[in-house]
Amino acid sequence: MYPNEFSSYIDAAQVALYVFWLFFFGLVFWLRREDRREGYPLESDPTGKVKDRGFLLLPSPKTFLLRDGTTATAPNFKRDQRPVAAVRVGPWPGAPLTPTGDALADGVGPAAWAERREVPDQTWDGHNKIVPTRVDGHYGVAKGDVDPRGLAVVGLDRKVAGTVVDLWIDRAEHVIRYLEVKVDVPGINNVLIPMTLSTIEGSGLSGHSVKVRSLKAEQIGRAPRPASADSVTFREEDRICAYFGGGHMYATPLRSEPLL
Repeated sequence: MYPNEFSSYIDAAQVALYVFWLFFFGLVFWLRREDRREGYPLESDPTGKVKDRGFLLLPSPKTFLLRDGTTATAPNFKRDQRPVAAVRVGPWPGAPLTPTGDALADGVGPAAWAERREVPDQTWDGHNKIVPTRVDGHYGVAKGDVDPRGLAVVGLDRKVAGTVVDLWIDRAEHVIRYLEVKVDVPGINNVLIPMTLSTIEGSGLSGHSVKVRSLKAEQIGRAPRPASADSVTFREEDRICAYFGGGHMYATPLRSEPLL
């Protein structure tokens, strides 16, 4: 058989289509395995029994070299062993949890936080990414905007929780990440309030104030605080943001109840 006779029996477009299908199937299969490096194997609800890991769908462990020289292996099949201060309202799958203590401090539901690494986030050149202006003084508030420093912080109960004493800026994004607030509740360091969960209100003769709608004043004073006065770690950031964000549901008993 001559080459031209052989090619006359082959539909090149159809062969290319089949090759593309095989490639696309392999790509999807590889991606679905890779996205199972975290969060797997799954657990049955509500028994908590670990499901079969499977030999085909879960990838083999891979060791990643992190920027600071440390390594991390995934998947590692480590489960979160922290006790949950909550009980299920029913025995059926998907039943919600009811906190048994202080949901904000216990990290339940929307106030839950992940055990991230106890190291600060870094910029590309190896400096702490989020710092107060007292550490990096060339950052400031734009002309014409209200400077929050010196303003009173008011909770949802309209009571004063403290006074803003400094701004924590993100050196990479050039935005204010946290407001450092001095409160009456004793503690090693001041409280950090996420800027995205606070608003500056007031004008004219009434003056300005910082309003925090997610928490009451006394709850703001009990917020998690960073161990260092000039830096905040990944885990501390997660706890702080979870605490203030969880207040939208747990700050008052009415917030956790249905509207109807």
